[in-house]
Amino acid sequence: MSTQQGVVVTSTGNHCIVSDNHGALHRCQLRGRRGQRPVCGDWVSWQPLEQGGVIESISPRRNVLERGDFRGHPRALAANIDRLLLVIAPVPKPDRLLMDRYCVLAHAMSLDLTIWVNKADIADEDDALTQVIEQYAAFGLTTLRGSALTGDGMAALERLTAGESVILAGQSGVGKSSLTQRLIPHLDLRIGEISSASGQGRHTTTETTRFARPQGGALIDSPGVRTLRLDHLSPRAVLHGFPEIASVTQQCRFRDCHHSQEPDCAVKAAIASAAIDPQRLESWRTLTAESTDD
Repeated sequence: MSTQQGVVVTSTGNHCIVSDNHGALHRCQLRGRRGQRPVCGDWVSWQPLEQGGVIESISPRRNVLERGDFRGHPRALAANIDRLLLVIAPVPKPDRLLMDRYCVLAHAMSLDLTIWVNKADIADEDDALTQVIEQYAAFGLTTLRGSALTGDGMAALERLTAGESVILAGQSGVGKSSLTQRLIPHLDLRIGEISSASGQGRHTTTETTRFARPQGGALIDSPGVRTLRLDHLSPRAVLHGFPEIASVTQQCRFRDCHHSQEPDCAVKAAIASAAIDPQRLESWRTLTAESTDD
């Protein structure tokens, strides 16, 4: 049989599930054990066999989502992502450090980042949440409001992300599962199809999985992004995720200013004048401490 093109739906152990051009799922092995391993979202060339198939090659990736392993080495989770959809809600209260973590990640991957304010029926009455939204909107981030339960605002979200490969992120309890159910009709059926194709009987919640969307594009569900650390990024990459700090840093007296006790620190002056939120500086310090040296 001739070589075909497909996209990796999920990858685990020694095999992965590949979706062909018609949406059919195939359990494929990687030819050989050396070199780059396929991950969710990879576009591949594969050769059908009597049962399943074998992956011949992996197309170049536009980007790759990585997390550090237990030794701090980057481990790929998913590839070829277009947008990170950060879900927040009035309850639980937004975790500002987590939001900043995803801002850094999106910038490092050259991803569009959109904030989805879920539970919009009560969000408009929350002044603290409104202030958070306005601050991140000032950084140029797109913000949409709606409710995954009622369907309010979903049409606008569908239009924005049509044809894109989207990954959801956000803290527990903000409604990511409900939003996934809205974006992927018959989700349980889709999970069952993947389980059947894998031959393992059930699909585990620890695997990064790509679900094709009816209007084109896909939703990537990655448990690994929920506990994401940035120890695979450099301090320079972290700083670029804080544009208001990065621009002012250039005016500091010392090139390696830590914005703590140094004299003539432009960042401290910006905080004193309320041009920079001190909580953002604390996030920068925390995430820089996680990062690796340049």
